Amino acid sequence: MLLVDDHPTMREGLIRVIEREADLTVCSQADGFHQAFEMIESSKPDIAVVDLSLAGQNGIELIKDINARHPLLPVLVHSMHDESVYAERSLRAGAKGYISKREPPQKLLQAIREVLQGEVYLSEPMTKQILHAVGADRRGKNTSPLRELSDREFEVFELTGQGLGTKQIADTLHLSEKTIQAHRDHIRQKLDLTDGRGLTRFAIRWVESQR
Repeated sequence: MLLVDDHPTMREGLIRVIEREADLTVCSQADGFHQAFEMIESSKPDIAVVDLSLAGQNGIELIKDINARHPLLPVLVHSMHDESVYAERSLRAGAKGYISKREPPQKLLQAIREVLQGEVYLSEPMTKQILHAVGADRRGKNTSPLRELSDREFEVFELTGQGLGTKQIADTLHLSEKTIQAHRDHIRQKLDLTDGRGLTRFAIRWVESQR
């Protein structure tokens, strides 16, 4: 399998856990996008275990790229991010499972094996939440306004909540300030916020609530 995580100590710890299993082995590891695709090409892993925070890069976009370029390679997300917020987005991007880094090693091993068997892995509470959200959508109700945001809009929203201004977000995402402002306008409309300051306050409160 391929491990993608920008923390060497995390990768080393995962390798020790996984290599104790007779039926599992780590054939390669990467700390970001470019190295991940190099390792996929050279080592031909049967699963990629991917973190969402990759030194300023967006793991959701990596999942999409892996799914587009290597559609037969299953991706399991292993992340500290709140499962209730990120699991559904990960699945929509093409991941086959999501497990929190807070879970014990045996749960991670279970998740890896289930995804390798062609199943989708989520915690039981998250499975119930997604089913509830699907039911709400069918009834014309949305469980959270944030679910209306596209992945790029959600990324801009997160960075806004981290205190970044339009220029800083544009530099981080390698986009123009005009594009970022357009995303911010769309976010305000979807969240029914009247102005940019209201968006910033709302985003900061949301980011703080996730810590």
